[in-house]
Amino acid sequence: MPHVPLGVSDKFKGKSGVGMYGDVMMEVDWSVGQVLKALKDNGLDRNTLVIFTSDNGPWLNYGNHAGSAGAFREGKGTSFEGGQREPCIIRWPGQVPAGRVCNKLLSNMDLLPTIAKVCGARLPKNRIDGIDWTELLKGNESITPRKTFYYYYRKNSLEGVRRDHWKLVFNHPGRTYAGYLPGDDGWPGPNTEDFAFPKALYDLRRDPGERYDVKEKYPEIVAELEKLAEEARQDLGDDLQNKPGTNLRKSGMHTEK
Repeated sequence: MPHVPLGVSDKFKGKSGVGMYGDVMMEVDWSVGQVLKALKDNGLDRNTLVIFTSDNGPWLNYGNHAGSAGAFREGKGTSFEGGQREPCIIRWPGQVPAGRVCNKLLSNMDLLPTIAKVCGARLPKNRIDGIDWTELLKGNESITPRKTFYYYYRKNSLEGVRRDHWKLVFNHPGRTYAGYLPGDDGWPGPNTEDFAFPKALYDLRRDPGERYDVKEKYPEIVAELEKLAEEARQDLGDDLQNKPGTNLRKSGMHTEK
């Protein structure tokens, strides 16, 4: 619902006092409340895992219909944190500790194996990218299920790699909203898809906004992340370096005959 084109019912139109985007978010909030009410009315709320999240950052050139990435860099359609980091609220009474904030590295890809574990379902035999983080979900902060993440974008371009709080961004053409005047009321402002981003290393622990390139200070970290990236390129390929990858399937293909 917070994706353009925005739409809101008469019940919430004009009610937020901050425009249609605010109205839409009020209706989203109300809708989640209706789901939770239905669970409670049917005696299911104490044993239901509820996950509220999103798929990408804000489409910033839509201005007042776009939302905000806060202090994070860029937005939707980029491999920077403003395009990748999403809100995620999880409720499961008696299983997920209430009021807890988790800062571990997780991905929407991890939802499949996690929900499968919760439900006792079997995972496919084929290798998948998701990681089960059920124990972390239940409050075990001593474990770190995911330590690395690969920022693949466009068809198959490896634009960056992360390990723990270190993120190495590679030279790549990409979308930027910086320096472009956003649109209003459903009309987009301009942006470019071919900005030449340089190679850079970011310490997301101290610099989540990706403002300060520290690759010259930490060449050993760059070398370690380059090694991880090269392993991914050998496995999945990388269009930026014209590497096909040994395990890359054709689009839409489950197995090769």
